[in-house]
Order: sequence, then structure tokens, then C-alpha cells
Amino acid sequence: QMENPIQLKEEGNKYFQASDYEKALQSYTQAIKLNKDKALQAVLYRNRAACFLKKEEYAKAASDASRAIDINASDIKALYRRSQALEKLGKLDQAFKDAQKCATLEPRNKNFQETLRRLGANIQEKVNAREQSWIHRPGFSTDSRVQKMFEILLDENSDKEKREKAANNLIVLGREEAGAERIFQNNGVNLLLQLIETKNPELILAAVRTLSGMCTGHKARATAILHYLGIDSICMWMSVDNEEISLAVCNLLQTITDCLLGQGKEEHHGKEEALVLDTKKDLRMITMRLLDMLVSKKVSGQGRDRALNLLNKNIPRKDLKDHDNSRSIFVIDNGLKKILKVVGQIPEMPDCLPLTENTQLTASVLLNKLYDDLRCDPERDNYRLICEEYIKSKIDPQDMDKTLHAVQIVSGVLQGPFDLGNKLLGMKGVMEMMVALCGSEREIDQLVAVEALIHASTKLSRATFIITNGVTLLKEIYKKTKNEKIKIRALVGLCKLGSAGGTDYGLRQFAEGSTEKLAKQCRKWLCNTSIDARTRKWAVEGLSYLTLDADVKDDFVEDEPALKAMFDLAKASDKTILYSVASALVNCTNSYDTKELVPELVQLAKFSKQHVPEEHPKDKKDFVVKRVKRLLKAGVVSALACMVKADSAILTDQSKELIARVFLALCEDPKDRGTIVAQGGGKALIPLAVEGTDVGKIKASHALAKIAAISNPDIAFPGERVYEVVRPLVSLLNTERDGLQNYEALLGLTNFSGRSDKLRSKIVKEKALPDIENYMFENHDQLRQAATECMCNLVVNKEVQERFVADGNDRLKLVVLLCGEDDEKVQVAAAGALAMLTAAQKKLCSKMTQVTTQWLEILQRLCLHDNMEVQHRGLVIAFNLISSDKELAKKLVESELLEILTYIGKQEDHPKKQHIISVARDCLTKCMDYELIKPLSQA
Repeated sequence: QMENPIQLKEEGNKYFQASDYEKALQSYTQAIKLNKDKALQAVLYRNRAACFLKKEEYAKAASDASRAIDINASDIKALYRRSQALEKLGKLDQAFKDAQKCATLEPRNKNFQETLRRLGANIQEKVNAREQSWIHRPGFSTDSRVQKMFEILLDENSDKEKREKAANNLIVLGREEAGAERIFQNNGVNLLLQLIETKNPELILAAVRTLSGMCTGHKARATAILHYLGIDSICMWMSVDNEEISLAVCNLLQTITDCLLGQGKEEHHGKEEALVLDTKKDLRMITMRLLDMLVSKKVSGQGRDRALNLLNKNIPRKDLKDHDNSRSIFVIDNGLKKILKVVGQIPEMPDCLPLTENTQLTASVLLNKLYDDLRCDPERDNYRLICEEYIKSKIDPQDMDKTLHAVQIVSGVLQGPFDLGNKLLGMKGVMEMMVALCGSEREIDQLVAVEALIHASTKLSRATFIITNGVTLLKEIYKKTKNEKIKIRALVGLCKLGSAGGTDYGLRQFAEGSTEKLAKQCRKWLCNTSIDARTRKWAVEGLSYLTLDADVKDDFVEDEPALKAMFDLAKASDKTILYSVASALVNCTNSYDTKELVPELVQLAKFSKQHVPEEHPKDKKDFVVKRVKRLLKAGVVSALACMVKADSAILTDQSKELIARVFLALCEDPKDRGTIVAQGGGKALIPLAVEGTDVGKIKASHALAKIAAISNPDIAFPGERVYEVVRPLVSLLNTERDGLQNYEALLGLTNFSGRSDKLRSKIVKEKALPDIENYMFENHDQLRQAATECMCNLVVNKEVQERFVADGNDRLKLVVLLCGEDDEKVQVAAAGALAMLTAAQKKLCSKMTQVTTQWLEILQRLCLHDNMEVQHRGLVIAFNLISSDKELAKKLVESELLEILTYIGKQEDHPKKQHIISVARDCLTKCMDYELIKPLSQA
């Protein structure tokens, strides 16, 4: 009996995937008894909850999911499973609450949104049913239900469960147009304001979510609510140091903004159509208050992040074809200096504004989006002049703290609009000031200056200046400082300069000791939880450069604590850490692009005594495969899945491409694909295949194709998700993609097309049919086989059949000719397609005899084939032709086919060949029915 809880968990997972829920339950239960690790215990409880759900033991499922949630309140799988269990138990309010938390954690998850809609509708149905029973009461008012809810909520002595139920009912009511209007017309906004003023977090959330529902799609009501609550109050609530409330208020303000901009769900209301609302004034008022929030000390770090996110989402144009960039111009003129103040903050200084780890990076992203939204050089010059003027105002030789802020601003701009940052580096004395601050005695000066030098060294021209002037200082700082924060940054600076020097191992000339020694120090910092997360992230950035060395990457993947520490940091979803983690993983999996060396040129280079780079032994395939296995064991897929869920402002297209590269490398071995799916890899790949760089989308699509080719789609891509995978697979059929991508995409589509007619229709809708037909002509055997097998599955679809029936195409001719191919696999698929087509469409039976003179010879060869599968399909085609028309049957009887059918039909019954013998006999019986042949006894 196993005593390792991890092995028991894996065993349970295998049983679960095989639908043996009883054995899976036993494995998880045994693991729970033996396990002492808290994180693993949560996973085991939620997995056991999944078993109980399958066994329809919903109370036990809810109990186990709750135990997992007690360990980790943000365990999204446990929350969703508890929601499912509670729904089955009829506790819709509680189920709705869990589903709402899931949707908050993963706003883009369609399953969660659908669950919320369904639960909301069910709750509303119950509410309506109850109201209908009340309507018949004497003196009943339709508004008494709303009034009753508010009475329960505002009564401090009300039962907690009653209050929760009333709060959820109110949220549901606010989402329905009739309910929202009823609340609005009956002093509801004032009562909701009273709920917010109770300072009870649950009531505040209920009130804010109800207001969001009331505003959705109704410009007049949204405007009235904005004016009644006041933008100052809304911004104040968003500023609180409570993540859930801050996010809910942010969503409310986004809903109001969507209405004012005329976006989102638009509904027409008679009264509203008569109103002409001037929304520009309100939008500017909101923008000004958000900009004011950026520099207010009263605003929490989370509140500042919300304000930045709202500006990021609503100010720059969504479509550059739209010429109106007035919102960006307004923000630049009225708020650029405020954004610069945020990026110029130094967390280590006492006068720093409250910030989160993401605040300054999000501000840099906003700077970048505003700069990209400008349409002409005069607008960009104005932007630059405001930045230069603000930086100059901060440079004061008599006040080092002010000067330090100036350097930090340049550093922040370099993380946003890089070209602008590069111009700011060219300002008189800025680079010299950075280098001089490196030599300062004050640690804070060194800290800021070293960070600035790191960001500045991205451009080779700047790197050359720093190499000339700053490397010695960085080496001195690295060797002498006792401050770990500064030491680690100095090391990263040296690593980055080495990279900018033009060789993978260029950093050797800058740093003392070997790269392995430096990497070991980075891993040590990474695992040291007593060091703050921001500093540990710099260790990851150092490793992202150092892992270019094959010895370093090999050591790194062997260090499981360091890997897990890196994955934990990645789950925090910071822009810099995401890119650094993804870069390190690309290096470890060798998933970067490499130039193929032409042997002739290598020989020529050696002859002329030039240096020829040789592949490091640890970069060979065997070592790469071992590293991939280690990463999978350490939980790399879960980390990547978390990274993909990061906000779009943080997850850049470049990071997406790197993550897609890593996923593709992980999917290389078919044996690992089940693990990747089980840990959320399939789900994570879908957005990567849809958004990002062209290379990133191709890599992600290829990884999806690898999974789709061999996995059960119902498990790999459950629910509606499978339909989202079709388009990425079809994109790989493009002739510009390589043969392996074409082939694995065809295998994936073949797998999908065999599942359901809805999937077949989706493939047709994505215009895959012409590409699949092209590959059926392909000279490459495997591509031709895969395309023909895919078509064999697709012909079950009515629309595909109609295309074969239509005049003026050679589709049927192609399939008939493929039946005569020597390639057995192609024959099997083509004969299967022809059998289904002739069975479904009688017109195709007569058409088959007209498309080629070889049709009869091909049919006879199929019926005599050594492969029983091919032979059976040939006989089915023959039966379809005979059944379709007496004249066609007569033509076949007059040919050698009658002799073939008679020979097969007269054979003795045999279990292995019975299906073949039976079809041959059916053909003969049909011919007798037509009186084309007589039974043997009458002959």
C-alpha cells in the first residue's frame, strides 16, 4: 500500500480521469490521512469534493470544498465545486455567492459568468414566484418586496442568514430592468447609500453591486446615480484599503463610464430617448477625480491602482482608426505631471505615497498607452516637453532627495514609452547624474541609480556609455555593499550589460567569478523569504540573463525550492516578474529561436580560422527533455496558468509570446500532455492563441494542436471552451505554417470532428474545408492521410454533404480517386468518407459513376482488399449504389462486381468477418428484390 500522499494524489487523478470515482475517492482519502502539507491538503479536499459531485453526494462535496477553502480562501476550484454542490442542495443564495467570488477572481472565465447568469435567473424565478403568491394578498404593493429587503438589511438585529439572502436578492433584482427601475423609483439609491454608510463590508458590497446592476445599459439612470452619489464619494469608497470593496466600486465606476461612452449593453428606453444627455462634462469630471486620486496621500495603494486601471482602460483609443484622441490630450495636459509623480515615488523614502507592488509599473503602462495614442509629432513634442520640464524642476544640486526623484522618473518612463525615455536620457547631465549617484555613500542613492542604469542599458548605445563609465562602480557596489537590495540590483545590472555586450556569456567579463556562482547567489536570494518580494524579483531578473548559460539552467531546474519560489512570485502577477520568469523558462526549455548552422559555411569559417560557436553538451535534446520533466514536476504549468490570468496592463504581448514558447516546449512529449491539461494548461493556452504577437499566437496554437491531437476534447477543453480552440487550429492550416504544424492541426481537427455535429459545423464555419481539401492533394503521405481522415469525419455534417452534391466541383472525384491510392490509411479514410456520403445522399451515388471512368475498377479493388476495414467500407459503398437506383444496380450486376459479391456472400459465417459477409449478402438480396438475379435454388 502506498504511503506517499503525492503518489496517492496522482493515482486518484488517474482513477478520476478514467471515471472510476470510487477508487479515486479511496486514494484521496488515504492521502488526506497521511499528508501533513497544508497546501497539498487543500488540493486533496477539493479533488475529493469533485468525486463526491460525480457520485451526487452533494453535502459531502460541499463539506470537503469548504475544508479546502478554509486552508486557501482564494482556491477557485474549491469555490466553484462548493457552488455546484450548494446549487444541487437548493441553497442558491450561497451558491451564487461562491460563483460571484470565482467571477471576481477570474473575470474572463465564461463558465463562471454562465453559472452566475443561471443562478441569478433561478433566484429571480424564486423571487418572482414568491411575489406572485403575495400579489393576491389584500392590499399588496409591488414595491413592498424591495422595502422588505431594505428593512432586513438596515436592521442590525436581523438574522445574519436573512441579511445575506436579502443582499443577494437585491443584487439579482438590480440586474433585471424591471427590478432596477423599481428600486430607483422607490428611493432605492438613498437606501443603498445608507447601506454603504453602515461600514459593514458585506452590506457595502451588496449595495455597490446592486448599483452596478442598476447602471448597466441605462445612460439616464447611470447619470442620475453618478450625480446623486457624487464622484468624490465614489472615489473615496474606491480608495479604501479593502480589495473586494475597492474592486466592486471600480466596477461600478467602469459601468457608469461605459454608459456615458455609449459602450456595453445598450437598451432603448422610451423616456431616455427623449433626453439629450451631455456626457462629456461628466466624463471629464470623472477623469479629473481619478487623476487627483493618483497624488492623494489619503488614497490606499489599491485605490491608486484602481484609478490607474480605469485610466488605462478608458482614456486611450480602442481603435487607432478613430481619429478622436481628445481624451488622451486632456489627460496629458491636465494629469501627465501627476502620473510622473507616481512613477517618481521611492518606496524606501518616508514621504512616499501609499503604493502596491504594481502601482508604478501600471503608471508606466499608462504613460506608454498615452504616448502611443498621440497622432503627430507636435503632440509627441508637447508630451516630451512636459516630461523634461517636470524632471528639470526636480533636479537640485542642493537637494539630493529631489534629484533622486528625477532619476526615478526617468527610470519609470524607460519602463513605459521607451523611445521617449531614451530621449530623456539624452538630457544634459542625466546619465552622468546616474553614474555619480552610484558612487554616493547613501544606500538609497545607490539603490535608485542602479535600477535606473539597468533600465537605461536596454539600448546598446546607452549600454556602451554605462560599460565605459559605470561597470567599475557596479562591480565595486556588488563587492562592498552589505545591503542585499543594492547588491542584487548591481548583479542584475552587470548581467544585463553582459547581455547587451552581444554574447550569451558576455557577462563573464564584467562580474567576478563564474556564472554558476552568480546564479547560485541569485537562487539563494530568491529562496530567502525574509527579503522583500520586490528585491527577490530582481533575483529572478538576474536568473533570466544567467540561464543563457547551459550549466546555470541545468543547476537551476535541479533546485526545486528555487523553482517553487520563482513560481510563487510569478503568481503575484507583476509586469517585470512575468517577463523575467517567462524569459528564464524559455532559456531552461531552449524554446528560443536558434539559427541553423549550414555545414558548408561552418567548414568555411573553420578554414578561415574564425570562431564557430558550438552547441553546449547540456543544450542537447536529452538534457532539454530532462529539464522539461523537472519543471513539470515542480508545477510549472500551474504557475504559467496563473501568469496568463494577469491583467492585460501587466501581461504584455512579449510576455505572452514567451509563455506560449514554454508551453509548446512542455507539450513536446505526448505523455506529458495529460498532466498539462490536468493543471490548467489547455485553458491557459486559448487566450495566448487569440491575442499577442503573431509568433506567440502561432506557438500557442501549435501547443493546442498537440493537446487536441491526442486528448479527449471533453476532458481537455470541457463545455463551450472546445469551440474556442477550433479557430487557432484552423489558423495552422495556412500554407505559411510548417508541415508539423499543418499535420498536428489536422489531427486535432480530426479528433474534434469525430465528437459532435456542433463541432463539425464550427470547423466548417471557420472556413477550414478548402484548406483540408488542399492537403488531401498533398504529396506528403502523412499530411494527405490526416486531411483525408479529417474529411471522413466531416462528411457526416449536412452542410459538408451539400457541398459535395453541388455542381461545379471535384470534391467527390478527389475522394473516389483517393480510394484507389496505394496508401492503406488514405484508403481507409477515403472509403469511409465515400461510404457515408453515398449513404446520406442518393444523388452522390449516380454522381460517383460520372466523375471518373475508373470508379468501377476502384470499387472492385476496395471490395477485394486484404484489409478487412477497407473491404467492409467498399462493400457498404456497393450496397449504397445498388440501393439508390435499379439501373445503377443493373450496371453493377453486369460487371465483375456480382462475382465478387457472390464469392464473399457464399463464405461460411465467421465472427471476425461476419460484418463483411453480411453486407455482401445484403447487396445480393437487394439485387434479388430488383429481380436482377435469382436465388440459387431457382437458377
